[in-house]
Amino acid sequence: MPEPLVGAHDIRIAVVACGVNRADIAQRLGRYPSPAGTPPWPGLEVSGTVTEIGPAVTRFAVGDRVCALLGGGGYAEQAVVNEDLVLRVPDSVDLIDAAGLPETVATVWSNLFQSARLQRGETVLVHGGASGIGTTAIQLARLSGARVAVTAGSPEKLEACRRLGADILINYRTERFADALRDATDGHGADVILDIVGGASAADNVSALAVDGRIMVIANQSGVNADFDLFRLMQKRGRLWGTTLRARPHVQKAAIMQGIQADVWPWLASGEFHPVIDSRFSFADAAAAHRRMEASEHVGKILLTP
Repeated sequence: MPEPLVGAHDIRIAVVACGVNRADIAQRLGRYPSPAGTPPWPGLEVSGTVTEIGPAVTRFAVGDRVCALLGGGGYAEQAVVNEDLVLRVPDSVDLIDAAGLPETVATVWSNLFQSARLQRGETVLVHGGASGIGTTAIQLARLSGARVAVTAGSPEKLEACRRLGADILINYRTERFADALRDATDGHGADVILDIVGGASAADNVSALAVDGRIMVIANQSGVNADFDLFRLMQKRGRLWGTTLRARPHVQKAAIMQGIQADVWPWLASGEFHPVIDSRFSFADAAAAHRRMEASEHVGKILLTP
């Protein structure tokens, strides 16, 4: 491919790693194309070193260690991105591991904190607690003073969640999560639910929801439509909110990154929060990386390195 051009507010990054996300698999299958104006190949987050800056760039210089949120194009040796969507990587963080941060942290922060307004002392239920999203959500919710419940499909994954700070561990293969959560919270339920399962979990999400609770649906990995008791949701004054990140307007993404810089990055720099990395694959082995994600064998993020 030709080298991407650097605009006035852009920086060019020599990529050392790219995070693998479910969106990449959907794009490979033809279900989730890149937004207009972004490269047509996959990759929503990268880390690396700045090699060129546009004339209007003010926050970065050549040589800076950075990670960035992309609309596409991360599976490459170079990435060009507006400086608003770039974060400097603290010296204490491995630069390759930092590729697992932008998309995941932006998704969790925008949903749990900017939209759902998760508060100290509330209970949050995180589906897929051992995923990249889950391992991030556990840490950020715990650091914010929330009580964290998770679902996962094996004792090993639940143990990984416990080590990260999850308080309530639910094996969705052996127990109904709505019942388990209500038992663990003395009937209160979850104030916020972060849902990657989608339609198949909709009815139990409503059952598990606390009064005035918020359900944030960020994926539909189950692939089925939702079927739930709408009146029950109304009785609980519950809110069901579906969101995506990739196609949001630039101004919204920039605001999310500003919030991360102010509220999450200090935890990253201090070591209180860290990316959980499952495995690294070379670009040549991207198919194997996708197979590992599709098999749900991973705990944390899967990375590609050129």
